[in-house]
Amino acid sequence: YRLQREKEFKAKEAAALGSHGSCSTEVEKDTQEKMTVLQTYFQQNRDEVLDNLLAFVCDIRPEIHENYRING
Repeated sequence: YRLQREKEFKAKEAAALGSHGSCSTEVEKDTQEKMTVLQTYFQQNRDEVLDNLLAFVCDIRPEIHENYRING
């Protein structure tokens, strides 16, 4: 009787862990797909983003701040 119960327990345990393993595999696959899409977008937009960033950083316009008061 005990051996039968242990076999049943092992079967249920393997089924539970097997389903957990498949979920893990599915999540890993989904993550890899998302990373591939992000890498593609990165490659497509990299130059445009860098150009915009450099344009904003290098666009220097010296002007007095609106809250500055000249005391005198």
